[in-house]
Amino acid sequence: MPKINGNEIRPGNVLEHDGHLWVAVKVDHVKPGKGGAFAQVEMKNLRSGSKLNERFRSADKVEAVRLETKDMQFLYEDAGQLIFMDAETYEQVQLDAEILGERRPFLQDGMTIAVEFHDAEALSARLPAKVTCKIVSTEPVVRGQTAANSFKPAVLDNGVRITVPPFVGQDEMIIVNTETLEYSERA
Repeated sequence: MPKINGNEIRPGNVLEHDGHLWVAVKVDHVKPGKGGAFAQVEMKNLRSGSKLNERFRSADKVEAVRLETKDMQFLYEDAGQLIFMDAETYEQVQLDAEILGERRPFLQDGMTIAVEFHDAEALSARLPAKVTCKIVSTEPVVRGQTAANSFKPAVLDNGVRITVPPFVGQDEMIIVNTETLEYSERA
């Protein structure tokens, strides 16, 4: 595995630290008045989900781990476990439903998502960047409300509440960005 310097750590990097696999969630580069610069890294354990804050100086070497990514199809959820299938080998893999966090409602039956593996062990899953949803309820369009930054609340078919532009109405299909959980465009 390649080693990287402590100042090269970026959010999303997977690191091997103290015998465990961690993903860098948040990285702040700090240059104090006294002493050398360092990277303050908030990490999340890929297996247990626990969090850790660690300081890495630029001279510190850290193992960067490359995860193998496979596109898999979501089949169903059973007792808090998400079941995915490889479309080529029909092999099934299960992951804890908590792995998607607040993005879980956007997972739809039959959706193809990227599952990340390390040594044949499934560790995480990534939803597509954009998902199509239907608006179940929102306020009606108000004529003359054309302010550039005015948004109104809306409830999607999966129960998630987001804000949408005033021209979007009830029962319309929209595209939601799953990374920011915000309205992207009309479908």
